Amino acid sequence: METNWAGNHSYRAVGVCEPASVDELRDVVAREDRVRALGSRHSFTDIGDSAGLLVSLAGLPADVEIDPDRRQVTVGGGARYGEVAEALHAKGWALANLASLPHISVAGAVATGTHGSGDRNGSLATAVVAVEIVGPDGAIRRLTRTDPDFDGSVVALGALGIVVRLTLDIEPAYDVRQTVYTGLSWDAVLTDLDAVTAGAYSVSLFTDWVGDRVDQVWHKSRAGEPPADFLGAPRADATRHMLAGADVAAVTGQHGVPGPWHERLPHFRMAFTPSRGEELQSEYLVPRRHAAAAITELRRLGPRLAPVLQVGEIRTVAADRLWLSGAYGTDAVALHFTWVRDTPAVYALLPAIEDALLPLGARPHWGKCFVATGAAVRAVYPRLDDFARLRDRVDPAGKFGNAFLDRVLGSA
Repeated sequence: METNWAGNHSYRAVGVCEPASVDELRDVVAREDRVRALGSRHSFTDIGDSAGLLVSLAGLPADVEIDPDRRQVTVGGGARYGEVAEALHAKGWALANLASLPHISVAGAVATGTHGSGDRNGSLATAVVAVEIVGPDGAIRRLTRTDPDFDGSVVALGALGIVVRLTLDIEPAYDVRQTVYTGLSWDAVLTDLDAVTAGAYSVSLFTDWVGDRVDQVWHKSRAGEPPADFLGAPRADATRHMLAGADVAAVTGQHGVPGPWHERLPHFRMAFTPSRGEELQSEYLVPRRHAAAAITELRRLGPRLAPVLQVGEIRTVAADRLWLSGAYGTDAVALHFTWVRDTPAVYALLPAIEDALLPLGARPHWGKCFVATGAAVRAVYPRLDDFARLRDRVDPAGKFGNAFLDRVLGSA
């Protein structure tokens, strides 16, 4: 059986099928006892695995259908963001935001609450206007923002069925300037985090958590020439990768040169392997009001993290109403870790990180490495019990269940 992108998880499913049409997929779902969707395999845990059959969405048509009057686009569940972005841009349209990787599938990213950055930018799931889901009997359910189950059915962990189409908000295409600044002081960050993150449309801070300065600030602006320095941090004098020694050809254009939105908002270019590939990732979204305390805790832990950490990243996400979103009900600051691919060493550190962050309300990213289960997860995701009831109603036999959901929600 194949592995996920990072190579740290080998799928335990009995097999993988790749239907070429939605009707073929519906037939597969209806006849199987256990089945899960398989996206672009960028999750770092068993969230995308099954004790039964995995259904790859890669063979389904992307079907990028633009409705200019409604400012919406409908795409197939297997479509990747990079492909959708190219199709949109060719027609003069854009999405409001993108994640750091354009390689991820739309359905998978939405289902796990994946996000980009920006004080006023919600997660990728907040762009969803409607979702079409193949349920346990093979029938398609379509939910829109006016449906009472919608807020629980967008970031849904694959637990409610297989998403075959999504409709997203779009806007006219725009340009972005990306500029990297180096050596921002931690005093500037902790004294006025709002000034730091409001400095551009999208801001990312990269750190090793042990120095007295933030190593790099990736500043993505939709308006005007970027400043010569950013709160005392000078512009980088050469193209930078956030990972020391990595190939800078893989990153999107820098130096304040304007370019199309989809060639600047992601950190990585679609044509290149993102990051180094051999890594693990964790992420925790903390309520913004507790961000300074969370950053202080991670700096305290920095020497323990350093031996297995490649880089840390700080981003911001606007509040939303989606039950299982990391930003449900609160503006959030996302604290991301790119680790070396040493599973025992990483998982030995996660309890200390969670002991520091979960009491501050930090929510683990569903598609990345974490150890919290049961009451600890429920304490930070206040609508988790509501979601479990929705799942029991929609999929009472647990056809779309797996070991990950059993740990988080309990068995169906």
